[in-house]
Amino acid sequence: MGISYLPLFHLLLNQSKKKMDLVKDKIITGPTLAKLSKGQPVDGKVIIRICEYLNCQPGDIMEYMKDTPEGGDK
Repeated sequence: MGISYLPLFHLLLNQSKKKMDLVKDKIITGPTLAKLSKGQPVDGKVIIRICEYLNCQPGDIMEYMKDTPEGGDK
């Protein structure tokens, strides 16, 4: 599966912010927000800017999701 940015979206909610605040406050662009929403890779500089904006660490906004075999067996 790769990287999940669900922790980012939970953190935004906990700080009473919305996804679009990242764009409105010029932290990221609209296309980058789309990548985050789809779990696609983004540049490390983007992660740094988000962490500075939210005063957090990279592990607070993303997590590695290990791929599982076809049948779902572990």
